[in-house]
Amino acid sequence: MKIGMLCSGGDSPGMNACLRAIVRTAVSNGHEVVGFMDGYEGILRENFYIASIGTPRFLMRSVSGISKMGGTILHSSRCPEFATEGGMKKAAGILNKLGIDALIPIGGNGTLTGAHELCNYWDGQIIGCPGTIDNDLCGTDFTIGFKTAVQTAVDAVDKLRDTASSHHRMFLVELMGRHCGFITLYTALAAGCEVACVPEYPLQVEDIVQKLDYLKELGKSSIIMVVAEGYHEGVVALQEKLRNAGCPFPMRAVVLGHLLRGGDPCPEDRLLATQSGHLAVRAIENGQTDQMAGVRDCVATLCPLEEAISAHRVIPQELIELLDCVSQ
Repeated sequence: MKIGMLCSGGDSPGMNACLRAIVRTAVSNGHEVVGFMDGYEGILRENFYIASIGTPRFLMRSVSGISKMGGTILHSSRCPEFATEGGMKKAAGILNKLGIDALIPIGGNGTLTGAHELCNYWDGQIIGCPGTIDNDLCGTDFTIGFKTAVQTAVDAVDKLRDTASSHHRMFLVELMGRHCGFITLYTALAAGCEVACVPEYPLQVEDIVQKLDYLKELGKSSIIMVVAEGYHEGVVALQEKLRNAGCPFPMRAVVLGHLLRGGDPCPEDRLLATQSGHLAVRAIENGQTDQMAGVRDCVATLCPLEEAISAHRVIPQELIELLDCVSQ
């Protein structure tokens, strides 16, 4: 069996660990593995990753040592052409011409939506792996890269706390997650932030100022507020709105942005990626298709792609309540 793999959309720490697991599992069972460069665009351009032996074919040693590396050796991109009916039909024809029997795309909602749609045009098997820092896919407890992104954000917030405390300031820290606040809320809880602005539970500017007044009355002399990107048009715009509404603290805005996607994956993300990649190959061997390989309750399990992309994961209300309790 000839298995193709790719990474698409935003990169996430742990993608390389997933690629390693796919290659090691597949090759040990006698399958051929090739990698497409730059996501779905690599299929349309027939652009292969050239492995260690000078050909597109991966060997066991081709992926030695990559688990600890951030980013992805296959590179990634977004491909508007693939999202069209013509692009999907073209991709299906190319996969057939190349003799690809199965495809394992690693990525987030957009990547797996494309994978699910491709099933309508291509008869090969498709098993996706959840590679995104946003943690917004259903069917898996966490997505590959999420925990590393939170770790990176917490480390940055811890450092900002030192300056905030020294100067009696409030820092507004913008984190990734335009439509999903998991990174923001987990960072707030782990780093001891006072306020978290997430799209799932929007706060009005007046409500934020009211809480800040209350915290100042309690004796708080410095504040860290983490904000999901796009919330109130970003932290710079939010800072101005808070100032006009009478914020009681002097403020500084910091945008962490793409910093959260980089860095070596933490052990939890490496483990999740390895379990997902291994299961993806096993699922293909068992004749499965149109599924996502994730982990639930520490057990690798499959979920229909349609279910995985059907809606964003919901932030538990109890985590919001927990932050309100411990941030005083």
